[in-house]
Amino acid sequence: MVKVMATGTFDLLHMGHIYYLKEAKKLGDRLVVVVATDTTVRKLKHDPITPQEIRLNLIKELRVVDEAYLGHENDIYTIVEEIKPDIIALGFDQIHNAATILADLKKRKLNIQVVRLSKYQGESDLEGTRRIIQKVIAAHEFQKKMQKIEGEP
Repeated sequence: MVKVMATGTFDLLHMGHIYYLKEAKKLGDRLVVVVATDTTVRKLKHDPITPQEIRLNLIKELRVVDEAYLGHENDIYTIVEEIKPDIIALGFDQIHNAATILADLKKRKLNIQVVRLSKYQGESDLEGTRRIIQKVIAAHEFQKKMQKIEGEP
C-alpha cells in the first residue's frame, strides 16, 4: 500500500485545494493530509481566516482524504517521521523546494519520493485564497461606496 502525504494551509478551501488533493491521491492508495497550524500559517503566509481546528475538520470531511492531522510547529519532519509516507506531494505553488526536502529526508534516513504536482487550470476567479480575499475586499469596498452614495451610515 502506497501512502501519500499532502500538506497545506487550506485556509478558505477552494477548488485548487480539491484538485491538489485529488491529484495527490492518484499517486497512491492512501492520502494523509497535514494541515498547517495557525502559528505556521502566520509565519509563512498571513493571519489565518479560519482557525486550525476548523481547517483540519474540513479536510477530514473530504472523501478523497483518508487521514488528516495538524502539523508540528518547530520541525516539519517530525510529522513525516510519524506518518511514514512513501510519497510527499507538493502543490504547484508551495514554497517548499523539492531538492531541499529530499536532502533533509536523506539526512534523516527517510526514503521518500517527493512529487511536485501541476497547477489547477480552472475557469473561476475563486480558485486561490488570495483571489478570494481580494474579491471579498472589493465587494466590501463597493458596498461602503454604495452606502455613502445612498446616504446610509
